[in-house]
Amino acid sequence: MMVGIGNPVYDLINTPLTRTSERVLSGCSTNACIVCSQLNCEAALVGCVGDDYRTETEEILTGFGVKPWLYPSRETGGFSLLYDDRGNRELEILGRADTIKEVPSEVLDADALLFGPILQEVDPSLVVELSELPSLLFCDPQGFLRGIENGQINHFFPQSFKEILPLFSVVKPNELEARIMTGKNPMKYPEQVLESLYSFGAEICIVTLAGDGSLIYDGSELLKIPPYTTEARDPTGAGDTYAAGFIVEYMRTGNLYESGMFASCTASLWVESIGPYVEITEEKVRERVGILEQR
Repeated sequence: MMVGIGNPVYDLINTPLTRTSERVLSGCSTNACIVCSQLNCEAALVGCVGDDYRTETEEILTGFGVKPWLYPSRETGGFSLLYDDRGNRELEILGRADTIKEVPSEVLDADALLFGPILQEVDPSLVVELSELPSLLFCDPQGFLRGIENGQINHFFPQSFKEILPLFSVVKPNELEARIMTGKNPMKYPEQVLESLYSFGAEICIVTLAGDGSLIYDGSELLKIPPYTTEARDPTGAGDTYAAGFIVEYMRTGNLYESGMFASCTASLWVESIGPYVEITEEKVRERVGILEQR
């Protein structure tokens, strides 16, 4: 079982190819859980949501086979996301849900834990507590690196997060997050960035580079994973679903390159539509892996 820990959010999305008129369910851990479940991996989500979206969230997650462990919140979190034609985005806060203060006892039996906060809702002390488990601990750092200043999102690398990085099996920043954590552009200095990330203590470091693929490093070899090129109608959640694909395949095979290829093709299916109603099957992913291997 894979358990995602992070608040579900409801976003408004505006890209060069699409625009949502109503807020749609999203969130790092939420998207990852939905995809894991579709890839025949039991999944559950731990997070906080307001009364306004609680029933809807439970219905959507349950419909995808994800077990919802939702705690009450003063409001539901969410962002207004504006993308330019290069995939860069601006975030405006629509709401901020409460901090996750506890997890159900069933989490103790998880094979993998995905820590995917949206906006500082996972306290580092919770990571320390759960690091005692034998589970694979996967970190998508986006919410650990975000703060609020004058009502706007800012990015920083807090010391409290740096101190818990050695507890993770895998850490996966995107290009912006890797630059925040290392001070260097991973597109220009891939080896230096991955070495720097690895020095923080996680066993495996991954940097996703959107249309340029991804990089994986375990201290011995730097793997370059090609992208599966497709038309991205909505890039929101690409990294989240990359994480899902990687976790599922890595737990099955233990092979970094195969897991990276599977993850890349999983994310390519997600971005072709607006989440969370995206049909992703293992058959579809493996078909794309086969095509990618021949390129």
